[in-house]
Amino acid sequence: MAQQLPARAQVVIVGGGIIGASTAYHLARRGWTDVVLLESNTLTSGTTWHAAGLVTQARGTWGTREVVQRSLEVFQDLETDTGFSTGFVRTGTMNLATSPDRLVELQHLASAVSGNGIVAELLDVERTLELHPLLNPDGLYGSLHFPNDGRGSATDTTISLARGATQRGARVVEGVTVNGIATSGRRVTGVRTTAGDIEAEYVVNATGMWGREFGALAGVSVPLQALAHYYIVTEAIDGLPRNLPTIKSGDEYSYVKDEAGALMVGFFEPGSYAWAIDGIPDSKGYLQLPEDWDHLGPFYERMIERVPILGDAGIRLHFCGPESFTPDGQYHFGEAAELANYFVAAGFNSVGFLSGPGAGSVLADWIVDGRSPIDLPETDLGRVQRHEMNPRFLAERVVETLDLSYEVHWPFQQRTSARRLRVSPLYEQTRAAGAVFGELAGWERANWYAPDGVERQYEYSFGRPNWFEHSAAEHQAVREAVGMIDTSSFGKLLVQGRDAVRVLNRVSVNDVDTAVGRITYTQWLDAHGGIVADVTVTRVAEDEFLVLSGPATVNRDLAHLRRNIGVDDFCTVADVSGTMAMLAVMGPNARDLLAPLTDADLSNEAFPFGTSREIDLGHTFVRATRVTYVGELGWELLIPAESAGHIWETLMAAGQPHGLRPVGYHAMNSLRIEKGYRSWGHDISAGDNPLEAGLAFAARWEKPGGFLGQEALEKRRAEGVSRRLVQLVLADPEPLLFHDEPVFRDGVRVGRVVSAQFGHTLGGAVALAWVEATEVVPREWFNDGQYEVDVAGRRVSARASLSPMYDPKSERPKQ
Repeated sequence: MAQQLPARAQVVIVGGGIIGASTAYHLARRGWTDVVLLESNTLTSGTTWHAAGLVTQARGTWGTREVVQRSLEVFQDLETDTGFSTGFVRTGTMNLATSPDRLVELQHLASAVSGNGIVAELLDVERTLELHPLLNPDGLYGSLHFPNDGRGSATDTTISLARGATQRGARVVEGVTVNGIATSGRRVTGVRTTAGDIEAEYVVNATGMWGREFGALAGVSVPLQALAHYYIVTEAIDGLPRNLPTIKSGDEYSYVKDEAGALMVGFFEPGSYAWAIDGIPDSKGYLQLPEDWDHLGPFYERMIERVPILGDAGIRLHFCGPESFTPDGQYHFGEAAELANYFVAAGFNSVGFLSGPGAGSVLADWIVDGRSPIDLPETDLGRVQRHEMNPRFLAERVVETLDLSYEVHWPFQQRTSARRLRVSPLYEQTRAAGAVFGELAGWERANWYAPDGVERQYEYSFGRPNWFEHSAAEHQAVREAVGMIDTSSFGKLLVQGRDAVRVLNRVSVNDVDTAVGRITYTQWLDAHGGIVADVTVTRVAEDEFLVLSGPATVNRDLAHLRRNIGVDDFCTVADVSGTMAMLAVMGPNARDLLAPLTDADLSNEAFPFGTSREIDLGHTFVRATRVTYVGELGWELLIPAESAGHIWETLMAAGQPHGLRPVGYHAMNSLRIEKGYRSWGHDISAGDNPLEAGLAFAARWEKPGGFLGQEALEKRRAEGVSRRLVQLVLADPEPLLFHDEPVFRDGVRVGRVVSAQFGHTLGGAVALAWVEATEVVPREWFNDGQYEVDVAGRRVSARASLSPMYDPKSERPKQ
């Protein structure tokens, strides 16, 4: 007899895999027992049932590694709590180095994961073979050993989590399909099911590879696509040792683990295919796809060379099952940008089992406490772009996600599939000037310019890349002459209406109620004082403002603003990003270049820093804003898209005497980090507040009406801070920094690098890093002490400063 559903619940979780079960379990542990988990078939029947069971800590970002750390805590304690086994055993993992490049990658990885407190040891060939005697040492350079990794049973773990949830009062209901989402305004209010409706305060989309279709029921974009994903299990092998370390061999696109006296070989091989592009078919679960030995055979044969015992083993199971992957390889996790109290945990790129217990723990804390306990901007749903929901885009891009999974993860690596979706009005002009394009949020962007005779392509390296000297010349042009950066991809939000100033002042820490023609730099905060946006606001008219945002953050900023427009506010907001090109003309010669081309007075007296106004330029008109993101004199020019080519050509024709040079985003990044300018999603996000980030100067504490998050921020101000965003420059000019390198102060690990680039003016790798003390300390503490950064296992001395080391008084932009 079917269970009768309650009329209401505090939380409804949809999806009975390991993530849904973990969320229910951890909510119940927090005392939220009015929870219903709904599964359309049976628990684990989606993709959890065929998970390989690996638990590996070598994730690509600090936050996703913290999620796995939480998973390990669950695996350690769950059986004691519930009485049901997870099958977890610590066996360790060995990532093999079978090329010099792979060895360097593993050296950097060992450094990065140590910042999370993860134990990882680089082993030579001899020690690698001692731990795993089945390996063929030919071509082996060593390995990176994670002794605390392990493996477990996905089904047993899920059942244990579900039992733990029900033991505390949560309800788990199988055989019920959710076919609708109820909303009111921009908030979720419940679900509609085949067994009746449930009113709910919170809804969690934990539907795995069905996440895209289920999200669409609520108008929530969850771009993911199921791919064919393979593993092979051998017949039993006589004398096979038990609980050997799992082997991961990136250059052979495979992992190997022992299982019940046999070996499992799993694949992250190039050349997979998208399955069910138009939507996952209705089924009773436990889906399997056809075998494809023609595709898989060559990869299995390569692994036989690495583990020769496979060559004599029969094959018991050739499994192919669908697994969901995402366009950027990061899962979708958190509250939907479009709909309050609707949470998503889907698209885990075949790491759902190892991430699931921790993800459920994080999500439960997030729902109960109102904020995530782990800073995870990389998984934020606000990063999703409209084109990412196109099924043909997904079919191409997610295949590349799988193709690259086991490749060397190079710094500055660019995707190649489904490109040229969004191009600047200046695309052809920048291409003709030698641009080598990267992609961000679908935008083609000039990352660097290749001089005549230089091939326009990336050659990836952990050392100085092939574009290093060319980007250095662009950097130097901005510092010493003048550069021109096509920043058209930046987001532009037009905010209009009688109450526009009131709405913007409500969300902004700074006071945007300025004179017409002024630009204001500000942050937007959540109720806990965390930074949810970092923008500039230009007052174009009394009731009209232009908000400039990043290309990857404009959607989340738009959603945040709309959420904070009250029912009685006469205010509208529109994304007008594609209607305007934008050129940043920056450098000490910027005024000399622009002045002869306009009748406007560009002097300091007539056009001071922070001024924005429409001026004539060439044969047309633009909006010129005196501001900088590179630390030099300059103007950002907002140009009607149809006039962009004319402005570019006018500036280029006049630029030679002034040393004008087109400049790419790599140089812009090195310039802004030298100046200590922040970037949301890299240096700052919702886990940080302006006091810690060195941005308190933007807060107007006494402005009428205050600002969202002010109470929490004032509390933090009264308590003092124990962590700060610090600028670092390496003393040795040779090493490069990328991200997540551990930072040491007086020999003690105190933080990690979050953004880095080579500082061509400062003469060494320059970084922004979060540094944390054990208690509230005075400002001087962060500047003092002997700093070092762990660069691929080598500690390099560094100089630290809370103030920017380049032009600390910010005199140059105001010349």
